[in-house]
Amino acid sequence: MELYQLTAWELFEKMAAKECSAEEITQSVLRRIDQKEGDVQAYLTLNKEASLAQARAVDQKRASNEALSPLAGIPIGIKDNICTKGVKTTCASKILSEFVPPYNATVMDKLDATDCVYLGKLNMDEFAMGSSTENSFFQKTHNPHNIKYVPGGSSGGSAAAVSAGEAVLALGSDTGGSIRQPSAYCGTVGLKPTYGTVSRYGLVAFASSLDQIGPIGRSVKDVALLYSAICGKDEKDTTSIRREYPDFAKGIVPSVKGMTIGLSDEYFGEGVSDEVKTAVMKAVDALKEQGANVVSVSLPSTDQTLAAYYIIASAEASSNLARFDGVKYGYRTKEYTTLEEMYEKTRSEGFGDEVKRRIMLGTYVLSSGYYDAYYKKAKFTQKMIQDAFQTAFGCCDLILTPTAPDTAFQIGENIHDQVKMYMNDILTVTVNIAGLPALSVPCGFDKKGLPIGLQMIGPKFSEGVLFNAAACYEELLGGFSAFSALK
Repeated sequence: MELYQLTAWELFEKMAAKECSAEEITQSVLRRIDQKEGDVQAYLTLNKEASLAQARAVDQKRASNEALSPLAGIPIGIKDNICTKGVKTTCASKILSEFVPPYNATVMDKLDATDCVYLGKLNMDEFAMGSSTENSFFQKTHNPHNIKYVPGGSSGGSAAAVSAGEAVLALGSDTGGSIRQPSAYCGTVGLKPTYGTVSRYGLVAFASSLDQIGPIGRSVKDVALLYSAICGKDEKDTTSIRREYPDFAKGIVPSVKGMTIGLSDEYFGEGVSDEVKTAVMKAVDALKEQGANVVSVSLPSTDQTLAAYYIIASAEASSNLARFDGVKYGYRTKEYTTLEEMYEKTRSEGFGDEVKRRIMLGTYVLSSGYYDAYYKKAKFTQKMIQDAFQTAFGCCDLILTPTAPDTAFQIGENIHDQVKMYMNDILTVTVNIAGLPALSVPCGFDKKGLPIGLQMIGPKFSEGVLFNAAACYEELLGGFSAFSALK
């Protein structure tokens, strides 16, 4: 077995036993990138020499018997909307195509402290707006299970890189399912943390009240390891929450004995494929055999969530993206005669169609005469959704649902059908609206050989419970790495 095929925890144990070095691991992953990147196209920026230098520095520290983090020497990819000092951060957009941040996002400073190895920046839907990674200005990322299919989005580059062995771990961001849905499509494990547990400082904002950075890996323990490294209070982010965060990786107990699992009919209705329903219910049955209790719960506002999500997210996007005007940084149109013309042409040329669509929708719902009719009602619906989840968690520890209504679709199949594209998020957006944690894990394959995702949703700050349940299921399946495209 090649080193790139191992999980982060397995690699940590090998390095600790002096069976391999960080440089050898990094070289293995870089060779894999050389082999697969032409098909997958996960990376926008690749830092080969810098990553090898980081790996050698870790090996020197280990040779000197310095105390090292379990992430030391582990190659990690970073979604390209997370600011990296001195390394381009483009958000997969023409308007930021040459932007080099003068500072790090807080999560990057936290990762610096672990001595992990940065491989580069990963492709995404422009400004995280999309469900397929087809909206990137630069390239389309392909699903490593079948390159004719999308990897999901917007963190499609992150999920595809981990699945293909082009990274051991990756960071993504999740505004309405953008970590979980591509994880489902690519057969990886992806966590959307509780809102406020991971700093958003340095994450280029899409919808500030919904965005959350989170980890993607090939095992539950790997995801818990990376989450432990990035969570915590940050004074630079007023929405981050001060509380005690345990070592999630060390605290995993792979058991569901005595847990109560909730099932909601609203998540298994029209639009969810039979193959997905069958795979998810098979997973539920397997967890019942391990001692879990299963109850029915009602989430009656689910059918209104998608509309509320796109109103709230677009409204916040129209405000957040107003800063990209060609004045201080980023792309500026070449020909203009007035300031107003410069603004108009810069934004028209710099933003892609999907970003423009959401800016216009957001500006409309915030405008005079429409605020009460749309935005105010969407916020009222958000409160109803939050209350429904709170009631449901009064009788269960977690809720199990499909991650996505179906498996990955072919590249180009839905790109001109915006309603169909938006419907891909129908099972994930509720979590962001309610600020809850959710974990997507693989639970089977469809008849085309594409992975199916199982979503575990918990109350706020219940990441530990989700890791325990997911680790139990992982053991039943003999590991989740079998669902990634490592061959």
